[in-house]
Amino acid sequence: MSMRIGQGVDAHRFQDGGRLVLGGVDIPHDQGLAAHSDGDALLHAIADGLLGAIAAGDIGQHFPDTDERWRGADSRMLLRHVLSLAREAGFRPVNVDGTLVAQKPKLAPYIPAMRRNIAEDLSLPMEAVSVKATTTERMGFTGREEGIAALAVVLLESSR
Repeated sequence: MSMRIGQGVDAHRFQDGGRLVLGGVDIPHDQGLAAHSDGDALLHAIADGLLGAIAAGDIGQHFPDTDERWRGADSRMLLRHVLSLAREAGFRPVNVDGTLVAQKPKLAPYIPAMRRNIAEDLSLPMEAVSVKATTTERMGFTGREEGIAALAVVLLESSR
């Protein structure tokens, strides 16, 4: 059976107002993330991991910020579309491991809901979806509370 690994990284800066959405979960915070879509850095990183595993570019190529169709787009919908591309290429996800990097807000209470959303969108059991959150001990742009970063690794197997 053929296996492929893809990695994804995304980051968005904070902006006053707007929504903070991570893993498809609305998180109460005094700032949202600046983005053309809903700014869900975690789902963007996972989508990029899927695209990388099938050598199909990145989400910027598939959903460019110059295209008004994607303004405010729900990243769960984008992730499901990317999953359909992986399936068309003959692959299905085996597991996902994501990490959020943020000084604030505290994300641990929202991780179970993020895992459920990702598992649902990728047709995976909860046990195959990991989401973690960490800080950078006040170093760098995330430590200065200027934004949030996300990293993801995705394992795919051949479905043929």
